[in-house]
Amino acid sequence: MLQIAFIRENQEKVIQALAKRNLDVKELVNEVVALDEIRRAVQAEMDNALAESNKLSKDIGDLMKNGEKAKAEILKLKNVGLKETSKDASERLETLANDLLQKMYLLPNLPADIVPVGKSADDNLNVFESGEVPVLHDGALPHWDLIKKYDIIDFELGTKITAPGFPVYKGKGAKLQRALISYFLDKNTDAGYLEYQVPHMVNEASAYGTGQLPDKEGQMYHDAKDDLYLIPTAEVPVTNIFRDVILSENELPVLCTGYTPCFRREAGSWGAHVRGLNRLHQFDKVEIVRIEHPEKSYEALEGMVEHVKEILDELKLPYRVLRLCGGDMGFASALTYDFEVFSTAQDRWLEISSVSNFETFQANRLKLRFKDKDGKNQLAHTLNGSSLALPRVMAGILENYQTPEGIVIPEVLRKYTGFDIIN
Repeated sequence: MLQIAFIRENQEKVIQALAKRNLDVKELVNEVVALDEIRRAVQAEMDNALAESNKLSKDIGDLMKNGEKAKAEILKLKNVGLKETSKDASERLETLANDLLQKMYLLPNLPADIVPVGKSADDNLNVFESGEVPVLHDGALPHWDLIKKYDIIDFELGTKITAPGFPVYKGKGAKLQRALISYFLDKNTDAGYLEYQVPHMVNEASAYGTGQLPDKEGQMYHDAKDDLYLIPTAEVPVTNIFRDVILSENELPVLCTGYTPCFRREAGSWGAHVRGLNRLHQFDKVEIVRIEHPEKSYEALEGMVEHVKEILDELKLPYRVLRLCGGDMGFASALTYDFEVFSTAQDRWLEISSVSNFETFQANRLKLRFKDKDGKNQLAHTLNGSSLALPRVMAGILENYQTPEGIVIPEVLRKYTGFDIIN
């Protein structure tokens, strides 16, 4: 969430910055500023009434000590009116503060200066590309045919048990999935990230804290009875570990990693680009989260990008890195890099990671702060990234590593799988 003082002092800047997201927020920004002006006036009214009431209470006490009861009674009557004024202002202030908060929840984060202008994924900027696209043998198959051929992932069984989009991994498919999770976690912990195992459901406050609500309410599975949400990513519970926390400056940076299943409705399109593992309602992902000093967060973002590059280099998968344009960025992000693996069998790029800097947007909602060297509380910067999302990494491995003899396991994974080929 943007800070109200920043919005108030930079109205035109906010409007122009969000135009890069192809949004016209002029009316909303004006409403926010107008509500804030009313809120501040009511706050001043309440503060003045309280201050005058406190002074009267002292004066009444002094008069009573001096035996001037008649004068004290007159002041008591006046104080009753001040307390009523204060109570009324407090009630109005609560309503205004909630109305203002709901309006501010609708404003996304401001894109960083280097975010390209654009309306869709077609306008994203390719900033890096690595790896050679393998030449596959005649008769090479897309992964949705490979998983049937080698009987390693069963979509029909998942549909029987639950619904479409909930696959069942089995045999060497399950072992390869577990190997990827272990490998990703080991890479992250070796790089200094502290591993967490977190709940797979969160409360409403946690979903608001990281920006999933109200923006992605329709994409989340919600249990209305207990008012809990299945997580769309480990980012939500891991980042909320630090909700309402004040860190000391020397505790920064904080590096966290965790593996969770992720749940998303992903309603909408259908076709080859969402077949098989390309789009699921439940999938596994290993996440990295960082809490950073504002002066160092963009350096940290570049470090996260290099970390994910190293993982893909070790997997020997052809990939590229895109800087997302304003029209394709997530609601809470100030700058996002997407990683895509090239699927030779599908002849297309598959997104397998997003690495983002949210600056103070999440921290403001979370009340996540640090005490600086002068003893003042400052909002921290939060960052997160997939390292990595498993379904499309799995698809890339199955398709790019297929041979007439079977699917070769990337060398870096073999100590985790215990086998070197699926055949």
